[in-house]
Amino acid sequence: MRIRHFAYVSLMALALTGCNDALETAQVDLSQVKNKVEQPLPAHILTAMAAKGMDRNSPIMIRIFKEEGAMEIWKAKTDNRFDKIADYKICAWSGRLGPKVKTGDRQAPEGFYELTRANLNPNSKYYLAINTGFPNRYDAANGRTGSDLMIHGACSSSGCYSMTDQQVLEIYAFARDAFKGGQATVQLQAFPFRMTAENMVKHRLDDNYDFWKMLKVGYDNFEVTKRPPEVNVCEKKYVFNQQVTDGGAFNAASKCPAMSTPPALTAALASYGKTYDADYAKAMSKFDGMAWYDPSEAERKAVVAKTRKGRELAYAPTGTSLEAGRMVKVAELEDLMAKRTAQGLAAKTAPGATPAAPAGPQAISAQPQATAIAAATPAVVPIPTQNPLAFTAPEPQETAEAAAKKPFWKFWGRN
Repeated sequence: MRIRHFAYVSLMALALTGCNDALETAQVDLSQVKNKVEQPLPAHILTAMAAKGMDRNSPIMIRIFKEEGAMEIWKAKTDNRFDKIADYKICAWSGRLGPKVKTGDRQAPEGFYELTRANLNPNSKYYLAINTGFPNRYDAANGRTGSDLMIHGACSSSGCYSMTDQQVLEIYAFARDAFKGGQATVQLQAFPFRMTAENMVKHRLDDNYDFWKMLKVGYDNFEVTKRPPEVNVCEKKYVFNQQVTDGGAFNAASKCPAMSTPPALTAALASYGKTYDADYAKAMSKFDGMAWYDPSEAERKAVVAKTRKGRELAYAPTGTSLEAGRMVKVAELEDLMAKRTAQGLAAKTAPGATPAAPAGPQAISAQPQATAIAAATPAVVPIPTQNPLAFTAPEPQETAEAAAKKPFWKFWGRN
Protein backbone atom coordinates (compact mmCIF):
# COMPACT_ATOMS: atom_id res chain seq x y z
CA MET A 1 0.00 0.00 0.00
CA ARG A 2 2.80 2.40 0.93
CA ILE A 3 4.58 1.66 -2.37
CA ARG A 4 1.41 2.30 -4.35
CA HIS A 5 0.83 5.54 -2.42
CA PHE A 6 4.38 6.71 -3.09
CA ALA A 7 4.06 5.93 -6.80
CA TYR A 8 0.80 7.89 -7.00
CA VAL A 9 2.28 10.93 -5.24
CA SER A 10 5.37 10.82 -7.45
CA LEU A 11 3.26 10.62 -10.58
CA MET A 12 1.11 13.60 -9.55
CA ALA A 13 4.19 15.65 -8.61
CA LEU A 14 5.71 14.93 -12.00
CA ALA A 15 2.54 16.00 -13.79
CA LEU A 16 2.26 19.23 -11.82
CA THR A 17 5.92 20.06 -12.25
CA GLY A 18 5.67 19.59 -15.99
CA CYS A 19 2.63 21.86 -16.16
CA ASN A 20 4.18 24.67 -14.12
CA ASP A 21 7.58 24.59 -15.75
CA ALA A 22 6.13 24.22 -19.27
CA LEU A 23 8.97 24.01 -21.75
CA GLU A 24 11.54 25.79 -19.59
CA THR A 25 12.75 22.45 -18.23
CA ALA A 26 10.91 19.80 -20.27
CA GLN A 27 12.59 20.49 -23.61
CA VAL A 28 11.43 18.84 -26.80
CA ASP A 29 14.04 17.32 -29.10
CA LEU A 30 13.13 19.18 -32.28
CA SER A 31 15.14 16.75 -34.40
CA GLN A 32 12.56 14.10 -33.48
CA VAL A 33 9.54 16.24 -34.48
CA LYS A 34 8.33 14.88 -37.81
CA ASN A 35 5.44 17.32 -38.37
CA LYS A 36 5.71 20.52 -36.36
CA VAL A 37 2.28 21.75 -37.47
CA GLU A 38 0.54 18.65 -36.07
CA GLN A 39 2.87 17.96 -33.13
CA PRO A 40 0.60 16.90 -30.24
CA LEU A 41 0.72 18.55 -26.84
CA PRO A 42 2.93 16.74 -24.31
CA ALA A 43 1.34 14.02 -22.21
CA HIS A 44 1.85 15.93 -18.95
CA ILE A 45 -0.23 18.85 -20.25
CA LEU A 46 -3.00 16.55 -21.47
CA THR A 47 -3.03 14.97 -18.01
CA ALA A 48 -3.26 18.40 -16.35
CA MET A 49 -6.08 19.40 -18.71
CA ALA A 50 -8.08 16.31 -17.78
CA ALA A 51 -7.55 17.02 -14.07
CA LYS A 52 -8.86 20.57 -14.53
CA GLY A 53 -11.94 19.49 -16.48
CA MET A 54 -10.75 20.81 -19.83
CA ASP A 55 -11.51 19.25 -23.18
CA ARG A 56 -8.49 18.96 -25.46
CA ASN A 57 -10.17 21.16 -28.09
CA SER A 58 -11.86 23.67 -25.78
CA PRO A 59 -11.24 27.43 -26.31
CA ILE A 60 -8.03 29.11 -25.14
CA MET A 61 -6.89 32.64 -24.34
CA ILE A 62 -3.33 34.01 -24.42
CA ARG A 63 -2.13 36.57 -21.88
CA ILE A 64 1.19 38.45 -22.04
CA PHE A 65 2.95 40.56 -19.39
CA LYS A 66 5.94 42.48 -20.73
CA GLU A 67 7.56 43.58 -17.47
CA GLU A 68 7.52 40.06 -16.05
CA GLY A 69 8.47 38.56 -19.43
CA ALA A 70 5.62 36.07 -19.09
CA MET A 71 3.15 34.44 -21.47
CA GLU A 72 0.22 32.43 -20.18
CA ILE A 73 -2.21 30.02 -21.84
CA TRP A 74 -5.68 29.93 -20.30
CA LYS A 75 -8.20 27.27 -21.32
CA ALA A 76 -11.96 26.83 -20.92
CA LYS A 77 -13.25 24.23 -18.49
CA THR A 78 -16.59 22.48 -18.74
CA ASP A 79 -18.22 25.37 -16.82
CA ASN A 80 -16.97 27.81 -19.51
CA ARG A 81 -14.68 29.54 -17.05
CA PHE A 82 -11.00 29.69 -17.93
CA ASP A 83 -8.08 28.41 -15.90
CA LYS A 84 -4.36 28.74 -16.55
CA ILE A 85 -2.90 25.60 -18.07
CA ALA A 86 0.62 26.71 -19.08
CA ASP A 87 3.01 29.60 -18.68
CA TYR A 88 6.24 30.50 -20.45
CA LYS A 89 9.14 32.84 -20.04
CA ILE A 90 9.23 35.15 -23.08
CA CYS A 91 12.65 34.81 -24.65
CA ALA A 92 12.77 38.24 -26.32
CA TRP A 93 10.66 41.36 -26.76
CA SER A 94 11.97 44.67 -28.01
CA GLY A 95 11.55 48.29 -26.96
CA ARG A 96 10.21 49.32 -23.57
CA LEU A 97 6.92 49.22 -21.73
CA GLY A 98 4.21 50.99 -23.73
CA PRO A 99 2.16 50.31 -26.87
CA LYS A 100 3.34 50.11 -30.43
CA VAL A 101 2.68 53.45 -32.14
CA LYS A 102 4.28 53.38 -35.56
CA THR A 103 6.26 51.25 -37.99
CA GLY A 104 9.90 51.02 -36.99
CA ASP A 105 9.56 52.00 -33.32
CA ARG A 106 10.57 48.46 -32.23
CA GLN A 107 7.71 48.37 -29.74
CA ALA A 108 5.79 45.17 -29.08
CA PRO A 109 1.98 45.61 -29.11
CA GLU A 110 -0.16 46.14 -26.04
CA GLY A 111 -3.92 45.71 -26.11
CA PHE A 112 -6.62 43.18 -26.97
CA TYR A 113 -6.30 41.23 -30.21
CA GLU A 114 -8.45 38.57 -31.87
CA LEU A 115 -6.59 35.75 -33.58
CA THR A 116 -8.23 33.52 -36.17
CA ARG A 117 -7.01 30.34 -37.80
CA ALA A 118 -5.63 32.59 -40.57
CA ASN A 119 -3.20 34.13 -38.05
CA LEU A 120 -1.32 30.83 -37.78
CA ASN A 121 1.76 30.73 -39.98
CA PRO A 122 3.11 27.18 -40.38
CA ASN A 123 5.73 28.37 -42.90
CA SER A 124 7.49 30.98 -40.79
CA LYS A 125 11.26 31.38 -41.09
CA TYR A 126 11.15 31.50 -37.29
CA TYR A 127 10.03 27.88 -36.91
CA LEU A 128 6.33 28.61 -36.32
CA ALA A 129 4.50 31.90 -35.91
CA ILE A 130 1.17 33.38 -34.85
CA ASN A 131 0.36 36.85 -36.14
CA THR A 132 -0.80 39.07 -33.25
CA GLY A 133 -3.33 40.87 -35.45
CA PHE A 134 -1.75 44.30 -34.97
CA PRO A 135 -3.11 46.80 -35.85
CA ASN A 136 -6.56 46.04 -34.48
CA ARG A 137 -9.59 48.34 -34.63
CA TYR A 138 -8.35 50.43 -31.70
CA ASP A 139 -4.88 50.81 -33.21
CA ALA A 140 -6.24 51.74 -36.63
CA ALA A 141 -8.67 54.30 -35.20
CA ASN A 142 -5.79 55.95 -33.34
CA GLY A 143 -3.49 56.06 -36.39
CA ARG A 144 -1.06 53.42 -35.18
CA THR A 145 0.89 51.63 -37.88
CA GLY A 146 2.91 48.44 -38.22
CA SER A 147 2.58 44.93 -39.60
CA ASP A 148 3.86 41.38 -39.29
CA LEU A 149 4.10 41.48 -35.51
CA MET A 150 4.25 37.89 -34.37
CA ILE A 151 4.56 35.41 -31.61
CA HIS A 152 7.33 33.27 -33.12
CA GLY A 153 10.37 31.15 -32.41
CA ALA A 154 14.11 31.87 -32.82
CA CYS A 155 14.41 34.15 -29.76
CA SER A 156 14.96 37.45 -31.61
CA SER A 157 12.62 40.40 -31.78
CA SER A 158 12.01 43.67 -33.59
CA GLY A 159 8.58 44.39 -32.20
CA CYS A 160 7.48 40.77 -31.82
CA TYR A 161 7.09 38.43 -28.87
CA SER A 162 9.76 35.84 -29.53
CA MET A 163 9.89 32.46 -27.84
CA THR A 164 12.22 29.49 -28.14
CA ASP A 165 11.35 27.04 -30.90
CA GLN A 166 10.32 24.48 -28.29
CA GLN A 167 7.95 26.94 -26.65
CA VAL A 168 6.29 28.14 -29.85
CA LEU A 169 5.78 24.52 -30.89
CA GLU A 170 3.61 24.03 -27.82
CA ILE A 171 1.81 27.41 -28.04
CA TYR A 172 0.99 26.73 -31.69
CA ALA A 173 -0.46 23.33 -30.71
CA PHE A 174 -2.74 24.94 -28.11
CA ALA A 175 -4.14 27.34 -30.74
CA ARG A 176 -4.41 24.66 -33.43
CA ASP A 177 -6.39 22.32 -31.17
CA ALA A 178 -8.74 25.13 -30.08
CA PHE A 179 -9.47 26.08 -33.68
CA LYS A 180 -10.10 22.43 -34.49
CA GLY A 181 -12.65 22.43 -31.67
CA GLY A 182 -14.55 25.26 -33.33
CA GLN A 183 -13.14 28.35 -31.61
CA ALA A 184 -13.53 31.19 -34.11
CA THR A 185 -11.24 33.74 -32.43
CA VAL A 186 -8.57 33.37 -29.75
CA GLN A 187 -8.23 36.45 -27.58
CA LEU A 188 -4.69 37.74 -27.04
CA GLN A 189 -4.34 40.12 -24.11
CA ALA A 190 -1.01 41.98 -24.05
CA PHE A 191 -0.31 44.04 -20.92
CA PRO A 192 2.72 46.09 -19.81
CA PHE A 193 2.66 44.33 -16.41
CA ARG A 194 0.30 42.53 -14.05
CA MET A 195 -2.20 45.25 -13.29
CA THR A 196 -2.19 45.06 -9.52
CA ALA A 197 -2.64 48.11 -7.33
CA GLU A 198 1.04 48.05 -6.41
CA ASN A 199 2.19 47.94 -10.03
CA MET A 200 -0.19 50.75 -11.02
CA VAL A 201 1.25 52.91 -8.25
CA LYS A 202 4.81 52.13 -9.33
CA HIS A 203 4.04 53.22 -12.91
CA ARG A 204 1.74 56.16 -12.12
CA LEU A 205 4.15 58.75 -13.59
CA ASP A 206 4.48 57.07 -16.99
CA ASP A 207 3.02 58.90 -19.99
CA ASN A 208 1.22 55.68 -20.93
CA TYR A 209 -0.65 55.56 -17.62
CA ASP A 210 -4.04 56.66 -19.01
CA PHE A 211 -3.78 54.04 -21.78
CA TRP A 212 -2.91 51.40 -19.21
CA LYS A 213 -5.88 52.39 -17.02
CA MET A 214 -8.10 51.71 -20.04
CA LEU A 215 -6.52 48.26 -20.51
CA LYS A 216 -6.98 47.60 -16.80
CA VAL A 217 -10.77 47.67 -17.22
CA GLY A 218 -10.48 44.62 -19.50
CA TYR A 219 -7.96 43.06 -17.12
CA ASP A 220 -10.36 43.51 -14.20
CA ASN A 221 -13.27 42.04 -16.17
CA PHE A 222 -11.29 38.87 -16.76
CA GLU A 223 -10.09 38.67 -13.16
CA VAL A 224 -13.70 38.87 -11.98
CA THR A 225 -15.34 36.53 -14.49
CA LYS A 226 -12.47 34.28 -15.60
CA ARG A 227 -13.94 34.62 -19.08
CA PRO A 228 -12.31 36.63 -21.89
CA PRO A 229 -14.17 39.95 -22.03
CA GLU A 230 -16.28 40.97 -24.99
CA VAL A 231 -14.15 43.70 -26.58
CA ASN A 232 -15.45 46.58 -28.70
CA VAL A 233 -14.05 49.94 -29.76
CA CYS A 234 -15.87 53.28 -29.99
CA GLU A 235 -14.72 56.90 -29.66
CA LYS A 236 -11.23 55.51 -30.31
CA LYS A 237 -11.20 53.65 -27.00
CA TYR A 238 -11.72 50.09 -25.76
CA VAL A 239 -14.99 49.13 -24.07
CA PHE A 240 -15.55 45.79 -22.38
CA ASN A 241 -18.60 43.58 -21.81
CA GLN A 242 -21.01 46.32 -22.85
CA GLN A 243 -24.49 45.62 -24.19
CA VAL A 244 -26.06 48.07 -26.65
CA THR A 245 -29.40 49.35 -25.36
CA ASP A 246 -30.84 51.49 -28.18
CA GLY A 247 -30.28 49.39 -31.29
CA GLY A 248 -27.05 51.18 -32.13
CA ALA A 249 -23.75 49.66 -33.18
CA PHE A 250 -20.09 49.95 -32.24
CA ASN A 251 -17.81 51.83 -34.60
CA ALA A 252 -14.17 52.46 -33.64
CA ALA A 253 -14.05 56.13 -34.67
CA SER A 254 -17.66 57.12 -33.91
CA LYS A 255 -19.53 58.06 -30.77
CA CYS A 256 -20.30 55.15 -28.47
CA PRO A 257 -23.89 53.90 -28.61
CA ALA A 258 -26.05 53.81 -25.50
CA MET A 259 -24.77 50.79 -23.58
CA SER A 260 -24.93 49.13 -20.20
CA THR A 261 -23.07 46.60 -18.06
CA PRO A 262 -24.98 43.50 -16.86
CA PRO A 263 -26.05 44.04 -13.22
CA ALA A 264 -24.30 40.92 -11.89
CA LEU A 265 -21.04 42.01 -13.49
CA THR A 266 -21.48 45.56 -12.16
CA ALA A 267 -21.79 44.21 -8.63
CA ALA A 268 -18.80 41.90 -9.01
CA LEU A 269 -16.63 44.70 -10.40
CA ALA A 270 -17.69 47.03 -7.59
CA SER A 271 -16.57 44.51 -4.98
CA TYR A 272 -13.30 43.93 -6.84
CA GLY A 273 -12.78 47.70 -7.13
CA LYS A 274 -13.30 48.26 -3.42
CA THR A 275 -10.50 45.85 -2.59
CA TYR A 276 -8.31 47.40 -5.30
CA ASP A 277 -8.83 50.94 -3.94
CA ALA A 278 -7.74 49.84 -0.47
CA ASP A 279 -4.65 48.12 -1.92
CA TYR A 280 -3.85 51.22 -4.00
CA ALA A 281 -3.94 53.45 -0.91
CA LYS A 282 -1.57 51.08 0.88
CA ALA A 283 0.78 51.05 -2.11
CA MET A 284 0.79 54.86 -2.30
CA SER A 285 1.88 54.95 1.34
CA LYS A 286 4.48 52.23 0.76
CA PHE A 287 6.01 53.95 -2.28
CA ASP A 288 5.60 57.55 -1.17
CA GLY A 289 8.05 59.68 -3.16
CA MET A 290 9.19 56.69 -5.24
CA ALA A 291 8.44 55.46 -8.76
CA TRP A 292 9.60 52.70 -11.09
CA TYR A 293 12.52 53.17 -13.46
CA ASP A 294 11.69 51.30 -16.65
CA PRO A 295 14.97 49.88 -18.00
CA SER A 296 16.02 50.16 -21.62
CA GLU A 297 16.21 47.15 -23.89
CA ALA A 298 20.01 47.34 -23.66
CA GLU A 299 19.84 47.11 -19.87
CA ARG A 300 17.53 44.12 -20.07
CA LYS A 301 19.91 42.40 -22.48
CA ALA A 302 22.79 43.06 -20.12
CA VAL A 303 21.30 40.96 -17.33
CA VAL A 304 21.07 37.91 -19.62
CA ALA A 305 24.20 38.50 -21.69
CA LYS A 306 25.84 35.30 -20.51
CA THR A 307 23.02 33.20 -21.97
CA ARG A 308 24.09 34.23 -25.50
CA LYS A 309 27.45 32.52 -25.22
CA GLY A 310 27.83 29.69 -27.69
CA ARG A 311 24.66 30.65 -29.55
CA GLU A 312 24.22 31.94 -33.08
CA LEU A 313 24.34 35.71 -33.55
CA ALA A 314 20.58 36.10 -34.12
CA TYR A 315 19.77 34.58 -30.72
CA ALA A 316 18.99 37.65 -28.62
CA PRO A 317 17.22 37.10 -25.29
CA THR A 318 16.23 40.38 -23.64
CA GLY A 319 15.69 39.55 -19.99
CA THR A 320 12.89 40.99 -17.87
CA SER A 321 12.25 44.54 -16.73
CA LEU A 322 11.96 43.24 -13.17
CA GLU A 323 15.57 42.09 -13.30
CA ALA A 324 16.94 45.29 -14.83
CA GLY A 325 14.59 47.98 -13.46
CA ARG A 326 14.40 49.53 -10.02
CA MET A 327 12.51 51.91 -7.78
CA VAL A 328 13.98 55.41 -7.60
CA LYS A 329 13.04 58.70 -5.99
CA VAL A 330 10.58 60.72 -8.03
CA ALA A 331 12.99 63.66 -8.22
CA GLU A 332 15.71 61.38 -9.57
CA LEU A 333 13.36 59.88 -12.13
CA GLU A 334 12.25 63.31 -13.33
CA ASP A 335 15.89 64.37 -13.70
CA LEU A 336 16.71 61.24 -15.70
CA MET A 337 13.68 61.80 -17.88
CA ALA A 338 14.71 65.40 -18.57
CA LYS A 339 18.21 64.28 -19.54
CA ARG A 340 16.81 61.65 -21.85
CA THR A 341 14.57 64.22 -23.54
CA ALA A 342 17.54 66.52 -24.09
CA GLN A 343 19.62 63.66 -25.50
CA GLY A 344 16.79 62.67 -27.81
CA LEU A 345 16.47 66.20 -29.19
CA ALA A 346 20.22 66.37 -29.72
CA ALA A 347 20.20 63.05 -31.57
CA LYS A 348 17.40 64.22 -33.88
CA THR A 349 19.22 67.41 -34.83
CA ALA A 350 22.64 65.81 -35.35
CA PRO A 351 23.80 65.73 -39.03
CA GLY A 352 22.82 62.45 -40.68
CA ALA A 353 21.12 61.18 -37.55
CA THR A 354 18.38 58.58 -37.73
CA PRO A 355 15.32 59.69 -35.74
CA ALA A 356 15.05 57.79 -32.49
CA ALA A 357 11.98 55.63 -31.96
CA PRO A 358 9.56 57.00 -29.36
CA ALA A 359 9.84 55.01 -26.16
CA GLY A 360 7.97 56.88 -23.44
CA PRO A 361 9.10 59.26 -20.71
CA GLN A 362 11.21 56.73 -18.86
CA ALA A 363 13.30 55.88 -21.91
CA ILE A 364 16.52 57.25 -20.48
CA SER A 365 19.91 56.23 -21.79
CA ALA A 366 21.29 52.89 -20.72
CA GLN A 367 24.02 52.61 -18.11
CA PRO A 368 27.57 52.32 -19.50
CA GLN A 369 27.86 48.62 -18.74
CA ALA A 370 24.57 47.84 -20.48
CA THR A 371 25.56 49.95 -23.48
CA ALA A 372 28.86 48.13 -23.84
CA ILE A 373 27.24 44.74 -23.74
CA ALA A 374 24.45 45.75 -26.08
CA ALA A 375 27.01 47.01 -28.58
CA ALA A 376 27.95 43.41 -29.26
CA THR A 377 24.35 42.60 -30.16
CA PRO A 378 23.02 43.48 -33.62
CA ALA A 379 20.72 46.51 -33.42
CA VAL A 380 18.50 44.98 -36.05
CA VAL A 381 17.54 41.32 -35.94
CA PRO A 382 15.65 39.53 -38.71
CA ILE A 383 12.01 40.59 -38.97
CA PRO A 384 9.42 37.93 -39.80
CA THR A 385 8.15 38.07 -43.34
CA GLN A 386 4.47 38.72 -43.84
CA ASN A 387 2.20 35.85 -42.91
CA PRO A 388 0.84 34.60 -46.25
CA LEU A 389 -2.32 33.49 -44.50
CA ALA A 390 -2.98 36.80 -42.77
CA PHE A 391 -5.88 39.01 -43.72
CA THR A 392 -7.33 42.35 -42.68
CA ALA A 393 -10.88 42.05 -41.42
CA PRO A 394 -13.27 44.87 -42.26
CA GLU A 395 -14.68 47.07 -39.52
CA PRO A 396 -17.62 45.07 -38.14
CA GLN A 397 -20.96 46.80 -38.44
CA GLU A 398 -23.15 44.71 -36.19
CA THR A 399 -26.93 45.03 -36.24
CA ALA A 400 -28.86 45.13 -33.01
CA GLU A 401 -30.51 41.82 -33.94
CA ALA A 402 -27.15 40.11 -34.49
CA ALA A 403 -25.78 41.52 -31.25
CA ALA A 404 -28.79 40.23 -29.33
CA LYS A 405 -28.32 36.72 -30.70
CA LYS A 406 -24.60 36.58 -29.94
CA PRO A 407 -23.98 34.72 -26.67
CA PHE A 408 -22.65 37.20 -24.11
CA TRP A 409 -19.11 36.40 -22.90
CA LYS A 410 -18.82 33.53 -25.41
CA PHE A 411 -16.80 35.50 -27.93
CA TRP A 412 -15.47 32.27 -29.48
CA GLY A 413 -18.95 31.58 -30.83
CA ARG A 414 -18.81 34.52 -33.22
CA ASN A 415 -18.65 34.03 -36.94
